[in-house]
Amino acid sequence: MNYDRPYRGGGGRRRYRDRVTEDYDTHDRRREYESPEQILKNSIIKLGEVDPIQEVPRLAKQLQEDATSMLPAISEGIRIAVTEQPYKIPYYAALLRLLHGPSSLGTDTSAGQPSAPLGKLVLEDFWKGFQGYLDKLSWRDVRLCIHFFAHLTVAQVISTESMAALLQSFAAVLDEFGVSYGRGKHAALCAAEGLMIAGAVIQKSLSSNTAEIIAAIHGFNESMASSKNLVQPLTSLASGSATVDYADELLDSVIAVLKALEASEFADPPASFPQPYLEYDDLDPVASPPFELPSILVPPEVIELDGLPSDGGEDAQVKRDEWPEYWFRLFDNSVTPDPNTISGFLIRSNFRDMIDIFEVNRKECARLLLEYPKWCVPGTFKPRAGGPLIEDDPSANNWQLESVVIEASLGFLFLLPEPGQKPVYFIALITELCKLSPSTVGPAVGKSIRKLYSCLADGLDVEVARRFVEWFSVHMSNFGFQWVWKEWIPDLVLPENHPKRTFVRRAVESEMRLSYHERILKALPEAMQDDPNVISSQQPGPDPEYEEPLHPYHEAYQSILSLLRGRSRADEVIAQVDTLKTTLDTSHTDMHIDSIIRSLAIQSLLSIGSRSFSHFLNAIERYLPLLRGLATPTDFEAKRDILAATAAFWKRNKHMIGIVFDKLMQYQIVDPTDIVAWIFNMVSGDGITGPVYVQAFEWELLKGALDKANGRVTIARKKVLALRKEQDDSIARAKASGGADVGNMEVDGEVKPLKQDESATENPQLTTALKAFTSLTREQRSVLAKTLEGFVSCLSPVPGDAYQNMHSKTVIDEHSWERRASWTNDEWMTWETWGWYRHFCRLYSPYLRNYSTTLSTVAFAKIEGFTTPTAQSIKKTWDIATGQEA
Repeated sequence: MNYDRPYRGGGGRRRYRDRVTEDYDTHDRRREYESPEQILKNSIIKLGEVDPIQEVPRLAKQLQEDATSMLPAISEGIRIAVTEQPYKIPYYAALLRLLHGPSSLGTDTSAGQPSAPLGKLVLEDFWKGFQGYLDKLSWRDVRLCIHFFAHLTVAQVISTESMAALLQSFAAVLDEFGVSYGRGKHAALCAAEGLMIAGAVIQKSLSSNTAEIIAAIHGFNESMASSKNLVQPLTSLASGSATVDYADELLDSVIAVLKALEASEFADPPASFPQPYLEYDDLDPVASPPFELPSILVPPEVIELDGLPSDGGEDAQVKRDEWPEYWFRLFDNSVTPDPNTISGFLIRSNFRDMIDIFEVNRKECARLLLEYPKWCVPGTFKPRAGGPLIEDDPSANNWQLESVVIEASLGFLFLLPEPGQKPVYFIALITELCKLSPSTVGPAVGKSIRKLYSCLADGLDVEVARRFVEWFSVHMSNFGFQWVWKEWIPDLVLPENHPKRTFVRRAVESEMRLSYHERILKALPEAMQDDPNVISSQQPGPDPEYEEPLHPYHEAYQSILSLLRGRSRADEVIAQVDTLKTTLDTSHTDMHIDSIIRSLAIQSLLSIGSRSFSHFLNAIERYLPLLRGLATPTDFEAKRDILAATAAFWKRNKHMIGIVFDKLMQYQIVDPTDIVAWIFNMVSGDGITGPVYVQAFEWELLKGALDKANGRVTIARKKVLALRKEQDDSIARAKASGGADVGNMEVDGEVKPLKQDESATENPQLTTALKAFTSLTREQRSVLAKTLEGFVSCLSPVPGDAYQNMHSKTVIDEHSWERRASWTNDEWMTWETWGWYRHFCRLYSPYLRNYSTTLSTVAFAKIEGFTTPTAQSIKKTWDIATGQEA
């Protein structure tokens, strides 16, 4: 390439030269300002970038030379490295082992060096950071520090007795009265993972307490058995078993590993993880006494009381870790490690931590995951193509790294009721993994898709299936929509609402939103192109009911539409609507004149806003008076008509229905309760009243309404708390100034004394905020109650109900489930409705618990005393979600 380009004017070369000079200056300044402490910390954090075995002694020597003035920097660097790079922990333990022993690297202890071993001084400072993590209940950091302590115990740097006491402190949390599941789970993991690493040496000590720790974890796990059924990724409505195929519950795996270790008297250490410190000579306990970990008391959970009680007298704080964790298994134990073994459990724990830590940088996370074998014992993972082969080694597992990584990523994505991070993070992470190594990660992704697809007919949870659709469609969009669709052609003979047919239909709909109709149509095989239940022959778009010239209301529709297109004022459009009320002929319809007018106005408004999202927002904001005139706050019939008109207009693009509903709630044209009531009172397309089914589309609308109501309460609560804090600060300043109201001081004016409670009674903003909070809390309770009532009416109708679903008790029968291959559309839709009821209860359990007495009294009144299987199943799910299961 010729870089000697002719001059083209404009000072381009000079600007380029100036930019380069500026970049060099910035780089030099950054290097100049990098302190020696920062350089040392970076050296610690970057340990092992080339060869950790060779780098550990060199770094130990460097740290001993800088120990006098750099001790805080050394301990901070190790603390950061341990909590952000868990895969390096064994090598940092080896580093501390060298720093703790008598100097074999030529360090001069007489020339100003500390008299105590450097390792001890580092641990003393490291412990302060650990105590800080513990005080904040930063559970992941605490657990990774315990990994570090456990390795140091094996390395003879930390005393066995103090390590056993530390683990016992976490086991004691499990015996606390009323301990929450989240707190107990984290404490159990801290004790269990420390025991897995250091259990062999603790077992040999005189103060061995391994049996007590295992018993405490086992007892806690057994006490939470009832809640496991509600978060299993494969659902069997007829069975209450806690065991499930293709998934392992986290604490169940912990117990399985610890029981196996206990049976072998901890003779089987984690063979997949290196222990480089064992290569060094044993420490002399007299010359280098082991470090004694101080005793601890795990602080209690912080419960913030804001003085805004609800029905139950408590604040509904959403705790995402209050449920057991089921991790999906996609491959055999010969391909990925069994999490019920010590190596398999710790490898998955490492992957879980890495994925969680590097959420801020998915590209770096993908790179580190694919480099993970570097930090394991050779033979743990199958060598890459061109790498050295490990032959005739009976201890070599040769697991497939890419399959392990994909299984861990999807396991995180499919956690119920919600994953720890936003789903898009895991989707983007898998995309980055495929870009880094398409030839090895791609096949693992394909096998995962096929495995999940096969599970759809075996009871894959409805929420997991929804996330599967989301991941599949986004992933396909990133790689040219290339998939072997012909594999699924035989399933086209299944009922239209069979989970496999539903998956294909929803995946195609999602892909069209990410691309366009013609592009997806060409990607499908001919058999699917010709199936209207897979893809429509028409592209998604609006479907105005009154667009046809032959429609009797076509002229009325056009009269409103022409005004809107001409950007007429809102009052002119309202006048035209009022005129139509008196002139419209309704002789050929059973609809009320007001319902027809609302439908005409709404569909006209949606028509001018259908070109783009910005057009839609502009139309709503311009004609807000028209919308508010069509539906007053107390006119529930009018709101139902608006929602029905919207659904009819966008019936060929259902995604837009949710968007429009959200904006209607935002501008307070309709309330969340109106949407919930409309969903559970819809009429089938042929006009015949029938059972109402909640499928993925209806659930998304329900979730939008529920989240809107809950979000409003959260915002109102924050506003009240901010105003109260401002008020308290004002009162405190007034008291500090001698009782004067400093907030009302005037220049050269007389200082007014502050009367008792004057600030509270003269704060109109706070009064208004409290009224708004009370009103929104009432709305939140109403939305939850209507949703619960709706599910009860769907799944356990009583004689006299408008909707009689005869399949609601069939699909929860075990014998019927075994014969599900012969189910019809109605049975599959009923089964899906049961699934969304379960997801509603577990997802919104913090709010349901807050109003449990009120909600259960209202919603279950119609089935009170019923002993039918449907009524009992509904109540059992409710009791588990609200913590009332005996």
